[in-house]
Amino acid sequence: MYVHPAVDPTAWERLALHADRLYGVVLNVADGPGEAPDPSFAAAARALRAAGVRLYGYADTDYGRRPRKEVIADLERHRDWYGAEGCFLDQAAAEASCLRHYRRLARTARARGLETVVLNPGVHPAPGYTRAADVLVTFEGDWDTYRQAPAPPRWTAAYPPERFCHLVHGVPDGLCGVAFRTARLRGAAVSCAVTGHGANPWAQPPPLAESGPAAETGS
Repeated sequence: MYVHPAVDPTAWERLALHADRLYGVVLNVADGPGEAPDPSFAAAARALRAAGVRLYGYADTDYGRRPRKEVIADLERHRDWYGAEGCFLDQAAAEASCLRHYRRLARTARARGLETVVLNPGVHPAPGYTRAADVLVTFEGDWDTYRQAPAPPRWTAAYPPERFCHLVHGVPDGLCGVAFRTARLRGAAVSCAVTGHGANPWAQPPPLAESGPAAETGS
């Protein structure tokens, strides 16, 4: 959920009201936790935790180039300032050559109390990444690209759908439910489909009413 709670408090309130349909919410204060605690984000995070929503702290890994110490420092701030219990590691590498780095990163994050690790390469990575992450984001992109995306590789069938996530933006009005069902058909039990476009399509929650009562969507 990449919008400031003071700018759009209603969007955050909608998330708390639909807590039962959410896998979790990714907190991204300033491409990470920011330099100091933000009272508005802290209040929004408390409301979500009280509603039973799991919170994931955002950290950019720069495709394996960002030092592990810097990434972990971001995650510790998310934990200490906003009560995050998991982490969303963005711009994750997909190549097997970076596996060791991400396994160490995931182990350290869990040791620091971030129990659930989500890696976002945005594509299907080397299969070994399943041993580092609890959830892999194997698609992130716009609706037109998603419609034409190839079938998932065969190795994914060996894992439960709850291990995979799809993030789709630019979905036409009324079709977010179709995107959710498409994710299920492609083996991803966690998904987020939004109508937003541009540099930050994640400024609004998904239209949860379209996803049905059993939806597991993450913002």
